[in-house]
Amino acid sequence: MKQQSFYTLNLFVLLFCFSNGVFAQQKVVVEKANKQYEKLAYVDAIKTYERLAEKGYQSEELYQKLGNAYYFNAQLAKANTYYAQLFALNKNQEPEYLYRHAQTLKAVGDYTQSDAIMAQFAKKSSADLRAKQFDNSKDYLAQIQQNSGRYVLTNLKINSPYSDYGSSVQDNTLVFASSRDTGSVFQRKHKWTNESFTCLYSSKIEADNCLDAYKFAAEINSKFHESSAVFTKDGKTMYFTRNNFNKGKKGKDANRMTLLKIYRAQLENGTWKNVTELPFNSNEFNTAHPALTSNETHLYFASDRPGGYGKSDIWEVEIKADGSFGEPKNLGNSINTEGRETFPFVSKANELYFATDGYPGLGGLDIYQTELQETSWKKPQNIGAPANTSADDFGFYIDSDTQKGFLTSNREGGKGSDDIYSFVETKKLNCTQTIKVALVDKESKKSIQNVSITILDAQFQVVQKLNSTDGSISINEVSCDKNYFIRLEAPEYQTKEISLVKSTDVHAVYELELNQKPIASGDDLAKLMNIKMVYFDLDKWNIRPDAAYELEKIALILEENPLIKIDVRAHTDSRQTAAYNAKLSERRAQSIMAWLVKRGIASARLSGRGYGESQLTNRCSDGVPCSEDEHQANRRSEFVVE
Repeated sequence: MKQQSFYTLNLFVLLFCFSNGVFAQQKVVVEKANKQYEKLAYVDAIKTYERLAEKGYQSEELYQKLGNAYYFNAQLAKANTYYAQLFALNKNQEPEYLYRHAQTLKAVGDYTQSDAIMAQFAKKSSADLRAKQFDNSKDYLAQIQQNSGRYVLTNLKINSPYSDYGSSVQDNTLVFASSRDTGSVFQRKHKWTNESFTCLYSSKIEADNCLDAYKFAAEINSKFHESSAVFTKDGKTMYFTRNNFNKGKKGKDANRMTLLKIYRAQLENGTWKNVTELPFNSNEFNTAHPALTSNETHLYFASDRPGGYGKSDIWEVEIKADGSFGEPKNLGNSINTEGRETFPFVSKANELYFATDGYPGLGGLDIYQTELQETSWKKPQNIGAPANTSADDFGFYIDSDTQKGFLTSNREGGKGSDDIYSFVETKKLNCTQTIKVALVDKESKKSIQNVSITILDAQFQVVQKLNSTDGSISINEVSCDKNYFIRLEAPEYQTKEISLVKSTDVHAVYELELNQKPIASGDDLAKLMNIKMVYFDLDKWNIRPDAAYELEKIALILEENPLIKIDVRAHTDSRQTAAYNAKLSERRAQSIMAWLVKRGIASARLSGRGYGESQLTNRCSDGVPCSEDEHQANRRSEFVVE
């Protein structure tokens, strides 16, 4: 027994020492991988982390960083593998991991699970703009489907096995960025991607394709990154993105990182000179991907500077007549989110295109389009497939005259990590919305049968009229650039009307009240049916648009109750003389009756009288100081049943 115990003890000591040795070795490898990760050497970190994973090592940190390393390198399908293992290990993760996991699920085609994860994200981060976008666009896939099928794409012959991206056209020449090797003996590799630093290249456009690529001007390309060039119409000025690089040396931020800046250069006698960085750059944040407006008075760009909403935002800055610049302005949260908004482009038609992963899309970066209307941006629209995919799609350029252009994507089937595609846009993008309405009884909350919905435009002209037997109606392809009214009707229920503001999708349940209140002599129909008072402007008796909206309801009640007669009573405020106001109110009463007769109500059912200022509803009699709203309350009309 003693001898057996001796052997058992020795075996235990041997196993203990071995396991401690393995643990120590794993710890060293983990520390190495973490250092690579912290230096953004993601490709090297991936190799080290995956060696650990293959040997059975598991931890939340491992799966987080492996997922992130692939995510930040736009390899979303591989990132999904490790995010899935992360959530299998522990479902309670920070909201940002929910968001990234949802994005990567789209990359593998699982939109149902992606939406389920996004619902969790929205619940945890309800104030996040990405969560609000998701909550307000539950039918985003249907909307994207409506916008799809408008592009014919061709993979360019100039694409390499490396990264080719970003498009600008100058004098029928495509200028783009590439990490390809063009024969230099010494290559600088970027640790993030393990590809060479990008340089600008150019290629003549021939029949919607490009055959040969050559390095752009030597005076522009440096030892580090150059990309995203844009040119003025005369070709004499260019703006482009470059690493923080000055006098042969890289600049660094407080974390020893080399960031991106926008530079400007001028063409003199065929050579690019006066290469200077723009004054709103900084060593402490990125400024990249410039885009010029068609009149060349403003520059749009992407930046993660302070004052933004997310990882990168779209900003604008004024270019003054003397070549100086104003203060950069953020485009606001109608465009930007907590995600990435990047690669802006402004077409000749003043349409703004940009790439984002902050909106509900097909996955990765999707391309969106919007326009500036007066002082606000229209609701951005996903331009649809095949321009967008479940991968990253960005770097959009279009000639509004020919409807031809270029975009960049790392979709499956490409030649390299990013490829440039030429395209033809076969149909313009029209902003449409879907209106989904369900009607229920206010008391029982049960669906109302046999309902009808009428869509009216801003002039109260009928646009569409639909019926439903189950109380649910879906109306597709209603313009989101216009204002509408919805009229909801059902037998034995009070009619309800709702105003729709442009660019607002409607997915709502509306409650209708039973028309139980008997209409008796002396009742004011406006008060009985909760109809707003019909107001008039000061010293006017014409029917205002908002008054016509309310009068339409009175007309409907009269149609539904053909035996009712009403007395129209018009009133004024106390300003002007009593005699003047009596005549003015009489004109208003006659104006209302004329409108109802024109609407189809028999004149024999109508009587009317103006009461002037004799029946004020408040204290605002002659000489009493009152606000305009208080005076407005007296300029009213009543519809009393006889």
